[in-house]
Amino acid sequence: MGVTCVCQVPVAEGKSVQQTVDILHKKLEQLGAVKQGSFCVDCETYHATGNVSGQPSKLLYVMHNSETPLSCLALFEGGPCLIADANFDVLMVKLKSHFQNAKGHKVECRGSRYRYCDFLIKVGTVTMSSSARGISVEVEYCPCVVPGDCWNLMKEFMQSFLGPSVPELPSVFAAKPEGLFAPADSVDTMTQYLELFNKLRKLQLPGSNVR
Repeated sequence: MGVTCVCQVPVAEGKSVQQTVDILHKKLEQLGAVKQGSFCVDCETYHATGNVSGQPSKLLYVMHNSETPLSCLALFEGGPCLIADANFDVLMVKLKSHFQNAKGHKVECRGSRYRYCDFLIKVGTVTMSSSARGISVEVEYCPCVVPGDCWNLMKEFMQSFLGPSVPELPSVFAAKPEGLFAPADSVDTMTQYLELFNKLRKLQLPGSNVR
């Protein structure tokens, strides 16, 4: 995995979530990007039950990514994080006396994968309780693991189909002046998805029910 940026794309004025996604697909295909299947990222939220009296319950996020089907990521609010086997969910059920699933808080992002030269692009619809909350775009520049060496190139590429919606350098890279290392890539990517999911949890788009 290379340097990856995950960002939210605003819904086009006068368009629905699905219509905006279709516009992004069309722009990518006009650039010459080739569709390569689909992807899914999801996140379950758990509350720690055995917290110290008077302190707020710490949250645990368990996330799955179709790109890494044999593993999942468990992220504690404020750190640390754990990369575990895919059946970690079964363990969470057994730990229900310590962690309670926050019902109705599952967030899912599904969409299409595109390949354009050295770039891998994923355009997804973020849903919660069957209601669309927003649009995500993930762009990965596969040959490089140092954000500072390729960010300008990534930004220029994203401008070609996102226009003024191009994001700034993700905050997750700020603490990595020495660059990204392969084992951490999945964590950095999923951390960005978690930030996006938490932001979109608080929003409700008008007329955004998934059809």
